[in-house]
Amino acid sequence: MSAQSSDAAGQPAPEARTTEGGHSGAAGVGGALAVRVARLAGGGLPEEVRRLLSGPVGDAVAEAARFASQAHSDNTKRAYAADWADFSTWCAAGEVAALPASPVVVAGYLASLAGRLGRSGLRRRLAAIAHEHRRTGHPWETRHPVISATMRGILKSQGKPARPAAALASPEVKALLNACGSDLRGLRDRALLLAGFAGALRRSELVAIDREHLRFTTEGMTIRIPRAKADQEGEGATVGIPRGLNPLTCPVRAMEQWLRRARIEYGAVFRRISVGGQLEDRLTGNGVWKILRRRAELARITVDETERLSPHGLRAGFITEAYLKGALDEQVMHHARQKSIATTQGYRRRAKITRDSPARLLDL
Repeated sequence: MSAQSSDAAGQPAPEARTTEGGHSGAAGVGGALAVRVARLAGGGLPEEVRRLLSGPVGDAVAEAARFASQAHSDNTKRAYAADWADFSTWCAAGEVAALPASPVVVAGYLASLAGRLGRSGLRRRLAAIAHEHRRTGHPWETRHPVISATMRGILKSQGKPARPAAALASPEVKALLNACGSDLRGLRDRALLLAGFAGALRRSELVAIDREHLRFTTEGMTIRIPRAKADQEGEGATVGIPRGLNPLTCPVRAMEQWLRRARIEYGAVFRRISVGGQLEDRLTGNGVWKILRRRAELARITVDETERLSPHGLRAGFITEAYLKGALDEQVMHHARQKSIATTQGYRRRAKITRDSPARLLDL
């Protein structure tokens, strides 16, 4: 009889692999996976996860962690990291635990921000705290009565409704174009503004465009968007933009002129330009905002105090004007890559609030 031990089924038991340090191979592999998964997760791992990684499903768990790390965009990850760092610093200064955080502590943190953050800023901080708790396996309840009541009270005391982006429709876009010269910056800004408007693009989509994403035909151009805000699965989308009737405001012609003048054959389409007129690296979302602000100042465009000037106004302007010209919900949703009919109808109500007002029936 062999001296090798057997399992209950009579099959030889697998031999433990031994590493130089005297640890079994399984433990060594599990430890390496734990390090890799911890890096993907951005922190320590619960003991239960460590046990799984050292077992037969370790590779699958590690692969799951890799996929999970891609669930949020880089911009969202950076925002959450910054917000969590701020919360952690605040908790450390107050000598209270940040993880797990008591609902009372979170409520106090939100109250401390009430004087300098509005609705969207407070909600993002809360989302970052929730994300960190869930990521590290701690229980979390966003709708906890203490947190919910505090948030409602803050918003009520601020007394300011959310300020939507002012819709920049054709008249405003043409004024912005008139403020762009024929130099390299002017050509870039014309192509940027027209693509953002005609394509109903978000600023993150604009700056992510590579030359490889563009296709030109006699009828117009298509822009391939590999991934967008509402496209968490990364399916991507293709936006078609026809050639305009006026060569001075044609989005396709503006893009062709910019690419030809800047000699861009691959890589980022919209780039920063140095003082000396040299192309630099990819333009950022904040860069798009600065371009819009500068051109709006030159064009003397102002917005109502209940609204704000934002690159999102190009997208809002397209949707608003499309509705006023008779576009259907499904047409707008498809072109703007909107997943929710509620979002689309919100733009429609805003677009038609004056045109369809029953006050037009008055004899005034």
